[in-house]
Amino acid sequence: MPSDSPVIVVGGGVIGLCIAHYLTSAGVPVEVTERASLGSGASWGNAGWVCLSHSAPVPAPGVTHYALRSLGKPESPLYLRPPLDPRFLVWLWRLWRNSNESAFRHGYAAVAALNRPTFDLFEGLAEAGVDTTLQRPGLVHAFLSASQARHHLDVQGEMADGHYHLPEQVTVGPDAHRLDPALSAEVQAAYLVRGEGVVDPVRLVTSLAQVVKNAGGHIRENVTVTGFRTVNGKVTAVRTAEGDLPCRAVVVAAGMWSQSLMAQLGVQLSMQAGKGYSFSVDLDPAPSHALYLGDRRVVASPMNGTTRIAGTMELSGNNRKLDWRRIVAIARASRHYLGRWFDDPDDLPRRIRDPWVGGRPFLADGLPMIDRTPSHDNVFVATGHGMLGVTLGPATGQALADYFLTGHRPDVLNAFQLR
Repeated sequence: MPSDSPVIVVGGGVIGLCIAHYLTSAGVPVEVTERASLGSGASWGNAGWVCLSHSAPVPAPGVTHYALRSLGKPESPLYLRPPLDPRFLVWLWRLWRNSNESAFRHGYAAVAALNRPTFDLFEGLAEAGVDTTLQRPGLVHAFLSASQARHHLDVQGEMADGHYHLPEQVTVGPDAHRLDPALSAEVQAAYLVRGEGVVDPVRLVTSLAQVVKNAGGHIRENVTVTGFRTVNGKVTAVRTAEGDLPCRAVVVAAGMWSQSLMAQLGVQLSMQAGKGYSFSVDLDPAPSHALYLGDRRVVASPMNGTTRIAGTMELSGNNRKLDWRRIVAIARASRHYLGRWFDDPDDLPRRIRDPWVGGRPFLADGLPMIDRTPSHDNVFVATGHGMLGVTLGPATGQALADYFLTGHRPDVLNAFQLR
């Protein structure tokens, strides 16, 4: 195709828009297609964390055993409700294969390397006119058990490799809950990772889209990609219900929808939706830091004058059904750390706002896939970021744009090849 034909980026979330931004910044014509509204998928209701200290893949030693113990327990932080789908069982088997010490350390190191320039890249986005909304209040890790806190700090200390600040020891006893005004006296151990950030993901997506438009990019919302037109091993057009869109190249960054799109190009992705839940609530006092409520794996973020509480990993198939029991479980878990901000689950409908569920795309090894396809050399894919989409969006966008522009895979992407 002529060089003035656009690169079509399929997916209007944080990942797709970051890719579009770095391509348009390099003078490449770009069109973004989004099947719904921008950022309406996993980018919409997440906790908005931008952090270096949480780079661990989900598969880890003991995680599959933990998942099996959660069967029939909707209050569990990791909830397994297997659908009647053999593909899910295959994915679960692969998850088990990757839940070992060696794979965990390899994955942690790979994500940490990709994540390393994240804050510099966010600064660059701001200089380019993006309203990133980034604040860096730091991240408090709070625990009900001192042993859990020390274990978590030890693991992070092994992986940090000097690339972000960690305290030398955990604060225990009565002083622990004083690390943030919102923490209750039940918190027995805590530590602060300075400089970690929080963004408003909706405003970030909206501003990214505007900057892409200002640079000459085009964005099509409510346009569903149905297939591809190929000639001699290249995609020459993207098929939509509104007609074919000629293209120079394609980047598939459509979250869970990437799986069915890539299958049409002969690439089989073993991916499942790790469903996460969130809601907003007014707390008094409100947190001044991002909070990781470690024993229960719940997070809280100060956002736009309110507090967004999020958590859980629900493996129940590729759907967006909201299970109210999961909202109740997150709310109950948070009370151990944030005090009795509600008395009874029946109070929750009037206390909380914007209950949300989103399907975060997970491959069985917990690592994103950022690569060019072997079957079509002008097709790239960027998906499977799980809970790290906001954090890894700029790094993914820059690295994939470099890959497209130079034709050479950056070394930092070697761990994220098609597999």
